Amino acid sequence: MRELLIRQKQVLFFIIAGGLSAIVEIGSFKAFSTYLPHFFARETNFHGIHYPLSNIFSTSCGIISNYFLSIWFVFERGKHSKKKEFVYFMAVSFVSTLLSLGFFQIFYSFIFKDNIDLIFYTLSPEMISKIAAILLVSILNYSVKKKVIFNG
Repeated sequence: MRELLIRQKQVLFFIIAGGLSAIVEIGSFKAFSTYLPHFFARETNFHGIHYPLSNIFSTSCGIISNYFLSIWFVFERGKHSKKKEFVYFMAVSFVSTLLSLGFFQIFYSFIFKDNIDLIFYTLSPEMISKIAAILLVSILNYSVKKKVIFNG
């Protein structure tokens, strides 16, 4: 029973840490996707890839915040050294970034075509696509980080 409670607590903290990291990622994506096209005209469509720099930079912000929240609040130290743990975390995050970018492109190009009006805020197709990609990749992230990096 105690093991189940500890596991549920870890999942809850992972959701909270992931939610905070997602806020960082989505907020920075909004900022990058608003301002980067002023400096890089092809940012909105670079050879068929929509918002590549905005995605990469915002995902990096989310990864860094998630790393620190994960080691402070979610996972216990694994059997790896801090340096090795960080390298593994970044490697998994790099793969996650590629997956997130791929899912974003699919969602933005084929699925989410219209704005969603939430009364107090309107979500654009790029924001909806970013949120959907984050949710999809976060499931993989939890599993891999728990089993491989933090040995839980």
